[in-house]
Amino acid sequence: MAARRQFLLSRAAALDRVAAAAIAVGAACSELDRAEQDLSAAVTRAGFDSLDDALSAAAIDVDGLRRRVRAAEDAQAAVEAQLQDPQLAGLTADERIDVVGLGRTAQAAATAAEQAISLAHRLTAQRDQVAAASNRLRAAWLTREPVARHEAEVSALTEVMHGRGQNALGMSLRTYVLAERLKQVAGAAGQRLDRMSAGRYTFVHSTDREARGRAGGLGLDILDGWSGLVRPTKTLSGGESFLASLALALGLADIVAAEAGGRVLDTLFVDEGFGSLDPDTLDLVMGTLDELRAGGRVVGVVSHVDELRQRIPSQVRVCRTPQGSTLEVSTG
Repeated sequence: MAARRQFLLSRAAALDRVAAAAIAVGAACSELDRAEQDLSAAVTRAGFDSLDDALSAAAIDVDGLRRRVRAAEDAQAAVEAQLQDPQLAGLTADERIDVVGLGRTAQAAATAAEQAISLAHRLTAQRDQVAAASNRLRAAWLTREPVARHEAEVSALTEVMHGRGQNALGMSLRTYVLAERLKQVAGAAGQRLDRMSAGRYTFVHSTDREARGRAGGLGLDILDGWSGLVRPTKTLSGGESFLASLALALGLADIVAAEAGGRVLDTLFVDEGFGSLDPDTLDLVMGTLDELRAGGRVVGVVSHVDELRQRIPSQVRVCRTPQGSTLEVSTG
């Protein structure tokens, strides 16, 4: 019971870790989705079709545009100075200058310069937004990577515990533990069966897969000492099957006693099956039961075989009458 309790506690802890890893992965994925949505929205608001277009536009030389604007302003100042003193420009008093047209041209240039500066500022702000969104996205990726690796490890371990993935035996952890315990029971029961069958039969633990590829590990076969062959238990006769069942029961009792710190199962009941035994086999079985009784155990036999009445002194008989069944106790 202590080992079972420890196993269940460790399994519960493993499942808690799996749940925590799954929650962390979900949070990281949600943060990643939000970062991608923010980035896409920022690119769309900026009027770009894709992130690559936005990054290309953000690479505009803002300082160069400012220098061009200052150059245009200096040229405008020089033109205005020339207009104030035509002789500086090499003009004569009779020459006509389209001042209005030049003013419109200068105004258009100034407007274009302002628009270029405004566009540069917008692109700079959009570039900063895209950079911030990219940093958030990169941080989300970095946060997700260790969680994803841990989740993959936990998932792989879970697959192995369920008999899948890299589990070469194809057995779940529960089946593997039961198979190891069955192997112990088969060893103890095999010794019992060897004595009761006069050295002919013993148990062999089988790890072969079952039909349709289902995991094995919980099978038992019979080793026939006379032929040296291993054969299925279903090939045993009725009497031999009874011997095998009795040997398994005794073997299980031996393992339970060993696991319980030496405590012995004091009482054992055997129900029917004696009628299928030949006299020699019946002698071997009764000899085994006598050994158990001599060792301090109480052995109860439920049977209709008349021969057992002569071999078992203490009896509880069920007598059927028209008025109902009654019990009759006999000690000799």
